Amino acid sequence: MLISIVIRTYNEARYLDQLLTAIASQEIPGHTSEVIVVDSGSTDNTLEIASSHHCRIIHIVKEQFSFGRSLNVGCAAAKGEILVFISGHCIPVHKYWLKMLCTPLIENMASYTYGRQLGGKESYFSEKRIFAKYYPEYSSIPQKGFFCNNANAAIQRTAWEHLLFDEELTGLEDMELASRLTSNGGEIAYVAEAAVFHLHNEDWPTVQLRFEREALALQKIMPHVHIRRRDLIRYILCSIWQDWCHAWHENVLQKTMLEIVKYRVCQYWGSFKGNRLSRKLSRQDKEVYFYPSTSPALAGLSANAPANHDDAGGWLSAVPTKNKLNVKQEIT
Repeated sequence: MLISIVIRTYNEARYLDQLLTAIASQEIPGHTSEVIVVDSGSTDNTLEIASSHHCRIIHIVKEQFSFGRSLNVGCAAAKGEILVFISGHCIPVHKYWLKMLCTPLIENMASYTYGRQLGGKESYFSEKRIFAKYYPEYSSIPQKGFFCNNANAAIQRTAWEHLLFDEELTGLEDMELASRLTSNGGEIAYVAEAAVFHLHNEDWPTVQLRFEREALALQKIMPHVHIRRRDLIRYILCSIWQDWCHAWHENVLQKTMLEIVKYRVCQYWGSFKGNRLSRKLSRQDKEVYFYPSTSPALAGLSANAPANHDDAGGWLSAVPTKNKLNVKQEIT
């Protein structure tokens, strides 16, 4: 069986060589793999690194980019019966990552799988807490609910061909497809043993923008979820306090105290903005959402937003508890 690994890239040179080296070392007897890189205009050494590892490179222009479209393009070009997705800034923890991630698909225990995500030494403390919450150490095969994440995931080709990723969403294309898949009787599996290090390298405006973009996408998937101003304040204060308690137990509170405040404010302010925002994105706005660079760009996006929206965080983390349980009952 051929397994196709699809990697979306935009200036991923920092970790791409480590990722591709780790992919080359994977052991999955009886199966072969190909690597497809879907690049949307990298200006660093991303393409040179991909070429040196003999990847098949597909180019997509910025104006046509969305997370769903880039995956559909990569999947259409792939030849494998199983399609694997991994972020260009993720690195498999061990040489059995691919085998563990694909086994439930090969054995028809599920149509869509996703694996564990871990932070690295440079990851924000709060982000590592989010990883620990949504990607626990125990597998659930199959799981209940439609939570899924394409930073480390795989799907049967037949399932992708039947559903395809939504190309209009600003994020959460994985959850949107998973929602349709489970509604049609499909199964999703969480495979804790298929772990990767997920290594974000974001400034604060980019953190906020990521959560805003995902909250905007969540409106289509869960339109009944609304974040009020009092929810925003409560989520920020509760998450900061809980993070401080964990940091104190880990003897890193003094080092991370201010960082925790900044992260949680960016997360929930971005989620609040995205939850209140409902509009068709202009080309300029898409550039800001998908290719954030500086805080002035972020300010430009806010200036173009409708006058009646309340301004801005992260998607599921800001969902009230009763709604979280409906989405992801076994792995929260």
